[in-house]
Amino acid sequence: MAVPLFLLAALAQVSPSAPITVTGHQWAPFISPMGEPFRARSSTDDTLADWFQRADLNRDGVLSAAEMEADAERFFAKLDTNHDGQIDPGELAQYEYEVAPEIQVMSRTRHAPGQAAPVAKSDADDLDAYRDDRRDREQRRAMRDEAYASLGFGGGLEGAARYSLLNIPEPVAAADTDFNRLVSLAEFEAAALARFQLLDKAHAGRIGLAQLEAMPHVPDPRRRRPKPDEDAPDTRIGAPLPSGP
Repeated sequence: MAVPLFLLAALAQVSPSAPITVTGHQWAPFISPMGEPFRARSSTDDTLADWFQRADLNRDGVLSAAEMEADAERFFAKLDTNHDGQIDPGELAQYEYEVAPEIQVMSRTRHAPGQAAPVAKSDADDLDAYRDDRRDREQRRAMRDEAYASLGFGGGLEGAARYSLLNIPEPVAAADTDFNRLVSLAEFEAAALARFQLLDKAHAGRIGLAQLEAMPHVPDPRRRRPKPDEDAPDTRIGAPLPSGP
């Protein structure tokens, strides 16, 4: 049964933290705080720095709240394809399936477009059959572990949180604070300011690239995650609760 992306945030468990590494990998884009994917063009491309430099409008080496808001407005215009001033369910689906498909649940276990299903190996030789069966069991176990992680069981981050600085599985839909299934520009701007405050841990009103690079980040998602310590405090940053009327 499919699990709505906006419910996945409630399922997040403790995840180990390590210095962030965002040099280019085909399997891992950097997802900006507002949900925009930045993909590597080479093996040495720093995708976090790519976003930071684009958002740093005056090129002074730091991000301000106003620049974060302007970056949100730019990305909002890209998502609002019919230019009606809001991101509707159709545009949201386009974001999730075309703009940033990596944020989908179980995206790492799906076949790539045009990829053929694996061909069953020959069992003519008993030893080969045994090895094939063992390999199949290991693959099924790995897929099961990924499925549990994608649903929040076993300490895995979900959706965009796997590639981002913030623990927000669906950054665009999370901006819909009145839950009317539409994201207005005002809501998106408000979300940008709230997320700026989450990133600005020193409350200095400005954020440097070095500060973002030092933030906790999930390890390589292709590696098996260690079992989380259930008694350890959760130090990740999550989406703030909607403010009052």
